[in-house]
Amino acid sequence: MSAKTKELEMHTTIEETLGPRYSPDRIRATWDGTGSVEDASKALGFSRAKGYDLIRNGQFPCRVLRIGRNTRVVTASLLRVLESGKPEHNDAHV
Repeated sequence: MSAKTKELEMHTTIEETLGPRYSPDRIRATWDGTGSVEDASKALGFSRAKGYDLIRNGQFPCRVLRIGRNTRVVTASLLRVLESGKPEHNDAHV
């Protein structure tokens, strides 16, 4: 069996076990305490650019940490928003 075939089989098994790339189960299993704005934005259904725009305007639906020049999304907050459909900030919309 080739390495490419093994890689494809492993990917298929992960997909079957954890579901789509941005499902709450997959996020819970594969993300650390924070995730990138790009991935969190995709999980919420909008683009990276829209995610950063919402952050700048204080309207991103999840809790965001700014660490130096980096901006990270709190994984637990993202999961709560995905599962409840309710943003965690007053002016945010999902």
